Amino acid sequence: MYIEVLKSKIHRVTVTQADLNYIGSVTIDENLMDAANLIENEKVQVLNINNGERLETYVIKGDRGSGVICMNGPAARKVAVGDILIIISYAMMDAIEAKTFKPSVIFPDTNTNSLR
Repeated sequence: MYIEVLKSKIHRVTVTQADLNYIGSVTIDENLMDAANLIENEKVQVLNINNGERLETYVIKGDRGSGVICMNGPAARKVAVGDILIIISYAMMDAIEAKTFKPSVIFPDTNTNSLR
C-alpha cells in the first residue's frame, strides 16, 4: 500500500512579488528550494495564512539569495505582496518507508526570506 506524506515544507515565507501576466507557478529563491528539498517543476500546495486561500501550482527556480517568492499567473490574484505563505510538497511511498521518512521542513526569516 502507498500513502501520501509530507516531503517538503517552507513554513512562513513572505510574498515578495505577484505577476498576473506570467503563465503560472510560484518562483522560489533557489537557496530555499535546496534547503526544503524542492526541485524545479515540482507540484506544491500553497497556503496563504493572511486570507486562507489554498492552491496547487509548480515551482520555478528563482535567483539564489534573492529571497524571491513570486506568485505567477492566476495564482497572483490569491495573494498580496507581504502575505505570509506555507509551501508544501508531498511524496507517495509505501507505508513501511513512510514510518521512518523525515521530511525537509525549513523556517525562513519572514522579513528577508533567508535561512536563519
